[in-house]
Amino acid sequence: MSNERTVPATGPRRARGRPPATARREQIVDAALEEFAEHGFHNSSLAAVAERVGLSQQGLLHHFPTKESLLISVLSRRDEIDDAEFGELSDLDRLRDVVERNTGRPGVVRLYTLLSAEGLAEDHPAGDYFTERFAALRVRLADALRAAHGDRLAGGATPEQAATLLIAAMDGLQLQWSYAPGAVDMPDLMGVLTDVLRGGETGDRAD
Repeated sequence: MSNERTVPATGPRRARGRPPATARREQIVDAALEEFAEHGFHNSSLAAVAERVGLSQQGLLHHFPTKESLLISVLSRRDEIDDAEFGELSDLDRLRDVVERNTGRPGVVRLYTLLSAEGLAEDHPAGDYFTERFAALRVRLADALRAAHGDRLAGGATPEQAATLLIAAMDGLQLQWSYAPGAVDMPDLMGVLTDVLRGGETGDRAD
């Protein structure tokens, strides 16, 4: 008779202290968002992202096989953050709330601003993302504006014109604010623009 003990069969066990794969992927995406925001996509490396989360580059590649696949996940994370706000958009005043929230997350604003410019380069992995995002956002804003104000806003603009102007204003304000946060009051300036589009009505905005 053998003296060896029989060890009950069990499934694979995760090493103690190691986060599950889903949590690790989320950590990597958050770290990449910070890295890309600080240095831009082209000037960032997978090794730098891996270092932020205490992984080797090979360990990071287990979760994201290419830098491009990581970028897409970062952009998707940003959309998740924004989707609730734009999904509930029902009037121009709601945009001021979105801009107000953006002042509290400069890293995300910087990432968006950098990548939207970098995406113009030929074959940049973010190019298609921004092309599709702007097109979808114009439609979403125009639909919301038409539902609230009809086919013409009080200032004379169509919903489609107003939607395009609002996106341009939001992106332009974010660029200026990134350079001089203390000199550019994004929420107040967005309120001024929405007042103009409504034909001078002040809505609920404070004087």
